[in-house]
Amino acid sequence: MDPERIQKFDPFMKLTRKSGILLHPTSLPGPYGCGDLGTEAYNFVNWMVSARQTLWQMLPLGDIGAGNSPYMSPSAFGGNVLLISLDKCRDAGWLKSEELIPDSAFETARVNYPAVSQYKIERLKLASKRFFEAAEKKPLESFLDFCQTAAFWLDNYALFKSITDIYKTEESGWQTWPKPLAQRDKQALSAFADSHAEEIRFWKFCQWCFHEQWTDLHAYCHSRDIDIIGDVPIFVSLNSADVWANPELFELDETGFPTAVAGVPPDKFSDTGQHWGNPLYRWKMHANTGYDWWARRMKYMLQLYDTVRIDHFRGFQAYWAIAADAKKPSEGQWMPGPGDSFFDALKKELGSLGFIAEDLGVITPAVNELRKKYELPGMRILQFAFDHNPDNPYLPHNYKPDTVVYTGTHDNDTTRGWWSSLSEWDRDFTRRYLSINGEWIQWDLIRSAWSSTAAFSLTPYQDVLGLGSEARMNTPGNSTGAWGWRFSWDQVEGWYSDFLAQMTEIYGRTYSRH
Repeated sequence: MDPERIQKFDPFMKLTRKSGILLHPTSLPGPYGCGDLGTEAYNFVNWMVSARQTLWQMLPLGDIGAGNSPYMSPSAFGGNVLLISLDKCRDAGWLKSEELIPDSAFETARVNYPAVSQYKIERLKLASKRFFEAAEKKPLESFLDFCQTAAFWLDNYALFKSITDIYKTEESGWQTWPKPLAQRDKQALSAFADSHAEEIRFWKFCQWCFHEQWTDLHAYCHSRDIDIIGDVPIFVSLNSADVWANPELFELDETGFPTAVAGVPPDKFSDTGQHWGNPLYRWKMHANTGYDWWARRMKYMLQLYDTVRIDHFRGFQAYWAIAADAKKPSEGQWMPGPGDSFFDALKKELGSLGFIAEDLGVITPAVNELRKKYELPGMRILQFAFDHNPDNPYLPHNYKPDTVVYTGTHDNDTTRGWWSSLSEWDRDFTRRYLSINGEWIQWDLIRSAWSSTAAFSLTPYQDVLGLGSEARMNTPGNSTGAWGWRFSWDQVEGWYSDFLAQMTEIYGRTYSRH
């Protein structure tokens, strides 16, 4: 990653008309039960080039947390170790081919997270052992440089992961650690670090591997005229290195548990609202530090990605606070967010705000004013458009250029799944509005997005493949069964890329970085 890239960053890339694909790397094919940063990621980039696509949007790249969610990561900075390519570790000489026989529990259509995690961690520990035994000068220097550059988050991350492993508290949380460790007693942490140095070094090795592989993939994307859109959750997991290391920045009681948690009231995604369970920020404490933790986080994210989607943007204007003992999400209340002071501080630190505002859900005029004041493009979802109301902001004729339009997101059903669930009344309106018969509804919505005035248009890869609800990535409000979908190349018909390329050319969304 180039630390100077932030200073050269244009937040909207001049709002050049572009289009692309939403696909998380875990959904890529591959022999080891889960997509990774190896060969298939490069193959997907090549497919995007053949389809004339220039934006690859992903979900958060951090380790998964509760429910296998990338939005509940144990670190706001660290990469997902399951995305590390074992083949690249083999090519580096740290693993042998006979050690990479796929497990019989692996699935091609879904990620079996427990099986994948056990398989990968075992082999990454072997790779780490051989790496440090060989101690070759050039890669070792690269590792040490990374550890020094990333120390502001990496040291706490490696300690957190090591203590979690030793005390087996992935589910119960750091609050159940021995009290001196939970409360960060310096002497206790030092003693633990001395006695578990190899474990701590292993987790740093994993993050270095991720960093090296990601940097290579990102550079390859740029060489093929593709920019990467990342995803930054507004909230972090309670069971994370960030909360453990910075308890003063979160609304916690003396035992480390939250007094109130994040969520949303009923909206288009969920009729009952959502109880996310993330701890809320003590925004006054953040303000007192000049939002230093956030500035470090966003600076790091803009080194990883070309731009970032800030999840739940409306929470910076007002957030839904649910008492820790509340029984339903609807029992929460709106509380004021940091607003202007937050974005002023980030702008001062970063120079420009390369963000896309995820402004979905219950949006008020104040939320729109905040987004527009800082010139952040907002989001539109076509699946929300067809409610018989011509003033619906999700209908394409109501878009402004500072818009990022999606056929659907990871939180929506696939377009074919959505279409099959609509009433005939809603289908009739959709057919009349788009002047279609609905037989190829996924391509109809893609065409509508691509032809709109929105600067960026994106579609989940499931829609390109014409898949139904079985390929849905997530269902908001459901705590299990999500985040596992994977595609295989035999689902990708040859004409898909040609058709998408033609559409992209027709609607002026071709782009070159050079």
